[in-house]
Amino acid sequence: MSLVERIAQADARGLAASGLACLDRCLPLLGTDDELLRPLWASLADGSDWGASLEKARGVLGAEGPDGADDEAARLARRMLDAAPAERTADAVRPWADACSVASLRIHRLLDPAADGTSATEGLDAGRAGETADLPPLVAAELRRQTAVLDVLAEHGPNGLRRALDLSIEGRRVLRAVVSRRARNESGT
Repeated sequence: MSLVERIAQADARGLAASGLACLDRCLPLLGTDDELLRPLWASLADGSDWGASLEKARGVLGAEGPDGADDEAARLARRMLDAAPAERTADAVRPWADACSVASLRIHRLLDPAADGTSATEGLDAGRAGETADLPPLVAAELRRQTAVLDVLAEHGPNGLRRALDLSIEGRRVLRAVVSRRARNESGT
């Protein structure tokens, strides 16, 4: 089953976790604390409203502003947070989760050294539809993480949230290393 099909079939919690996981993996681009989204994960676990935590996270980023605000990847990450719906119904969260999936894949395409010279959106639709052969490694890994998050939540429901968070933390570490390596290369050190 493709990522697009998984998103179409996911329940509200799975969709919220999917979008949140995409955003969480992209936190290194926003120059913020890794714990910024932890209250949102907690609200998914206990079923509480996430509106106040969402506004608080937006406020933190609004006050600090992301590093490299003119960077396309950072803008895409910030838009994921800005677009998160306060209401966590399937109808409200599904378009956001889908947009977060695309944005996160675009970010990974922009940052993937193997994708130099290619469009930020080239091959992403095909990859989301299940054709992954031509995707650069960083993008392919992000696609696998997105699929794994939806699968673990479909299989285990709320009990799968810990594994979904672990997948996000792993992806965040990978992206942080890529961003760090890129910064070193740009500074010539």
